[in-house]
Amino acid sequence: MHPARRFHVSDPAILRQRILEYPFAVISAVSDGQPIAAHAPVLPSGEGETLSLRFHLSVANAVTKALLAGSPALAVFTGPHAYVSPDWYGIEDQVPTWNYISVEASGPVTRLDDAAMRQLIDDISDHFEAGLAPKPVWKTAKMTPARLEALYRGLVAFELRPERFEGIAKLNQDKPASARASVIEALDATESGFALAAEMRKLEP
Repeated sequence: MHPARRFHVSDPAILRQRILEYPFAVISAVSDGQPIAAHAPVLPSGEGETLSLRFHLSVANAVTKALLAGSPALAVFTGPHAYVSPDWYGIEDQVPTWNYISVEASGPVTRLDDAAMRQLIDDISDHFEAGLAPKPVWKTAKMTPARLEALYRGLVAFELRPERFEGIAKLNQDKPASARASVIEALDATESGFALAAEMRKLEP
């Protein structure tokens, strides 16, 4: 987490929305004193004190084993990000930087029971298939029962209830308005920076 408080985001509603927009997370745990990580799509449920983050991993994943052994989890979500050239500011004595949006959620996890795991699989497919409309929504019911059961046996689902839930929006808030405008214009002209430029505009008066 970036130490500068001006970049910190603590509003749970904003953080939850960013998870929905950028749901593919790095899930980190500790095994034998060493940090390990996996990647997984994460679905938020509830809000405020009832917020939970659900995800599933392969039963063979080392992170799965660590979480089942009691390790807490850290989920990191990365949104738009891009390199910022000091030439874009229009002011002297600047250095390169990287602008980005991220969310971190950490806390204990619990294993979901079989019914909740199956529901999570359905919820994930429903959520992401909805974004593919007008394509018909894929359902687990389209699979043969034996194949679906084999799939379920290879998965473990978890629920993370964040004890720490915070984010970063490092978007040149420490620069003059004219410099931010120049960066936005420059990012708009790059394929990798277009989404970040849109996020920077949201902060402008």
